[in-house]
Amino acid sequence: MSDTPLTAPTPLPLLYGSTNSGHSYKVLSLLLLSATPHRYQHIALGIPRPERPAEFIAVSKHCEVPVLVVQGIGYCQSNAILIHLAERTQAFCGAASEKNAILEWLFWETNRIGFSVPNLRFAMRWAPQPTEVLAYLRERALADLATLNGALARSEFLLPSGPTIADLACSAYLFWISEAGLATEDFPHVARWLDALRALPGWVHPDKALEPL
Repeated sequence: MSDTPLTAPTPLPLLYGSTNSGHSYKVLSLLLLSATPHRYQHIALGIPRPERPAEFIAVSKHCEVPVLVVQGIGYCQSNAILIHLAERTQAFCGAASEKNAILEWLFWETNRIGFSVPNLRFAMRWAPQPTEVLAYLRERALADLATLNGALARSEFLLPSGPTIADLACSAYLFWISEAGLATEDFPHVARWLDALRALPGWVHPDKALEPL
């Protein structure tokens, strides 16, 4: 019998996410598209924050999804997690010369389409808002879709090298765009781009990918 102590296997990365969360979907889609082994645990956001699972609260700085746990360390905020995962897996990280452009798109997404479309969708589905609020959100969403459409008129994906985490971030909520009362048919380059993302090996619709296990 060998005297060499057994080493416990390193646990797979664990992603905490939730249904209807495009921010969770960004991270999960990168894990799926890069074929990165992982575990997924659903967090019911309808549960008050203090009552959510203790192990989730322990690794989440803000008690929000998504949270990716790698070797006991919790990574928070979806676009920060995308950067970490892209560097770790060397997948969807683009060319070295595109690093700054990717960061620009990630910051743009946070303030623009990652704000307008999900908030409009939320208001349309779950939290009715005054007419003027809906008009404001719709105007912003249309402007953001026009920006994307213009960029994608010049390139198949947002960066010349192919799909990157910029595409995953900016597209996440757009697979639910009809729930925001919008249509990609009005933005043909966006529609073509979303079809190209759907065609990537390993792509799964967010409704399926984020199902509670």
